[in-house]
Parts: sequence; C-alpha cells; structure tokens
Amino acid sequence: MLVGHDAYCMLMTKERFPGFTRDSPIGDTSKQTNTLFAITVDSRDEVDALFNKALAAGGTKAVEAPHHGFMYVQSFKDLDG
Repeated sequence: MLVGHDAYCMLMTKERFPGFTRDSPIGDTSKQTNTLFAITVDSRDEVDALFNKALAAGGTKAVEAPHHGFMYVQSFKDLDG
C-alpha cells in the first residue's frame, strides 16, 4: 500500500509474517511490537552501503539476504535492540 511518494506499507497475515522474520518468532502483540520497515534505494550498492552503516552503528544482521529475483534485500535489527 502506498502511503507517500516513496513510502509503502505491507500488511501481512500471521501466517505470512514469519516468512519475513525467519529467526524471530512472532511475539504477543499485547506485549511486543511486531514491525518491519523497508527502505527503498536506487541500487544494490546503496542497499549494501546502508546495511554496512547500520552494522557499523551497532546493528546486527537480521537474516540471510533472500533471493527474490525482482529485488535485492539486506536486513538488520534495530540498532538499540
């Protein structure tokens, strides 16, 4: 769902969401936040640069980069946990 010029929101079912988080179970939404944010950039190099900045700032790799074919993805966990 488009929510701004370059901002999108993807709403998922409980059954679909674990395919994106892989290494973390879905939490109890009355006690935990279950959210993913995606940032779109223009190139694979920009994805890697942003990912490396996040790691350098204390972030940790969330999951192995999936091969979607139509998009390139890197994932990191919240820098402050």
